[in-house]
Amino acid sequence: MKAVTYLALFALSATALVGNAFAAPLKGWSDDLDKALEKAKAENKAVLVEFTGSDWCPPCKMMRAEVFSKDEFVEAAAKKFILVEIDFPNGDPDLQKKNQPLAEKYKIEGFPTVILLNSAGKEFGRFFASKYPKVEDFLKRLDSDVEKKDLD
Repeated sequence: MKAVTYLALFALSATALVGNAFAAPLKGWSDDLDKALEKAKAENKAVLVEFTGSDWCPPCKMMRAEVFSKDEFVEAAAKKFILVEIDFPNGDPDLQKKNQPLAEKYKIEGFPTVILLNSAGKEFGRFFASKYPKVEDFLKRLDSDVEKKDLD
């Protein structure tokens, strides 16, 4: 059964590799964490930050195609979170350099990593996004994490 799961993930990853390289944030996502934290305070929401390698990381590409770009995900997640994408594309060394301090600050050890911050910027959740390759499963994980923390 594990072989079937790995094969399915490989097929999804291979499909994502065929797509174009991405450098701009997705619709409904920001690339500015400071502004997102300000907005989160104003709207009493949390912040979901995805650290990604949009043009080289197969699991990142798969998550972008299968979860993060889906309207159903963005609409549901945006009810409780401000969505932020921090990208490290090989095709944009300047963006990598700009985002490196955030990767160091949050001790990012792999991609795609999701961290959840309350409106004050305190981390309350962290996981590898690719563990939840379906919109429904990813949203369940977010709901579970939100219940465990205080937004204020």
